[in-house]
Amino acid sequence: MSTTGRNGNRPVDFDELTPPRDLDAEKAVLGSILLAPDCLDDISLILVADDFTPANALIFTAMMSLHHEGKRVDYKLLANRLKKVNALDDVGGIGFLIELSQAAPIASNAVYYANIVRDKATLRSLLDCGLQMVQNAMHPASEPRETLERFERQLFAILDDRGAEKTKSLGEAFRAALASIEDRKERGAGGGQPTGFADLDNLLGGLHSGELTILAARTSMGKTAFAVQLATHVASRRVGTLFASLEMSAAELAERMVICQAGVDSHHVRNGLLNADERRRLVQASAELAHATMTIADQPTMGLMEIAAHARRQARKTDLGLVVIDYLQLLEPEDRREIREQQVAGMTRRLKALARELKIPVLCLAQLNRQADAGTNVRPRLSHLRESGAIEQDADVVLFLHRQEYFETDQAKIDAVHGQAEVIVAKHRNGPTGIVPMTWRGDCMRFENAARTRQRDVYEQP
Repeated sequence: MSTTGRNGNRPVDFDELTPPRDLDAEKAVLGSILLAPDCLDDISLILVADDFTPANALIFTAMMSLHHEGKRVDYKLLANRLKKVNALDDVGGIGFLIELSQAAPIASNAVYYANIVRDKATLRSLLDCGLQMVQNAMHPASEPRETLERFERQLFAILDDRGAEKTKSLGEAFRAALASIEDRKERGAGGGQPTGFADLDNLLGGLHSGELTILAARTSMGKTAFAVQLATHVASRRVGTLFASLEMSAAELAERMVICQAGVDSHHVRNGLLNADERRRLVQASAELAHATMTIADQPTMGLMEIAAHARRQARKTDLGLVVIDYLQLLEPEDRREIREQQVAGMTRRLKALARELKIPVLCLAQLNRQADAGTNVRPRLSHLRESGAIEQDADVVLFLHRQEYFETDQAKIDAVHGQAEVIVAKHRNGPTGIVPMTWRGDCMRFENAARTRQRDVYEQP
């Protein structure tokens, strides 16, 4: 199989490609182990048997077996172990083992050689993935989107398996913690990205880097309006913001933003009934938001692969500080063959991983199941999160939006709670829970801070 490169480059014949290897480095690793067997503890955190050629893999496996049994690895014991599994001739006999012991001048370079072997193995994995991608593109066995998502997962698996050091010393952890504390001190107001709602920021300290926040509510509670208002506040502070909307177009979101900012009646905007003052306020609000650093992705069939790609691309170009996704249940699953609970669990794990990878807060909206409407107490609970308990498990913060007015049928009761809203902090991994009162202005789809007299310090599950 061959393909022509760009700019008239010579066609690449994939059948003639030689997988990248460094046999000298492999021999140096194995030789270092024979010189200083204790270095196996360090090397085993870097390499696995499949990283070597088949013959060297047999030797490495036998070395690891001896080491785990507490036996000192030398060429005689190694030869006996290989002979027991009828593999001594396959690796070149005892003469090759003696040769290995002379392949590394000093054992202190073992980790250096191991990293070379690991890098070559990574390149082989990438090459293998690339060849599979070409084969699938030439002879598709599934929809292009499914193929793309499958290979995206495969590439991320290579990245995960070949990541940096998996453990950190307590001293390193303390230094990172102190740096984070200093950063919060410099930022003030809790150290996270301010939401624009004072009482909520007092409880949460803002939205924190590396954390996944879930904002859930039943339909018509105003969760998109809340998210739009929060994202607008962050972007207006010149913090890079990505808003991934699977339900509304970029134009619809922009209209909501300007209506909310201007505080004009949305019914007047939609029906062309604006008066001169409302028009002036819309123009002024548009000018104020023109410099907000927000990017909107509004493809209705996005999966996490596309959203992650948008986020990484923006992070490379600007100082990305927030990703908002509206909403979880509309995301295309990575594997349509999995049951829905597993699909959602995979999504929340990836969202949390994206927050940690980019070191930013990720806010994802979610629907509640219909149990939230049942019974006399309709205030949402964690058990109402729709389709997967993994949502609660993976999230660092779970917020619920609740407006009692929506559930009342008696006009007197409706009037009594009209315009009242609550943000329920039902889960807060690193802080207190509570109920924060809000005022809901339905005419301009806007939430505002309310009097603190209604605030409850702790949210208790009913």
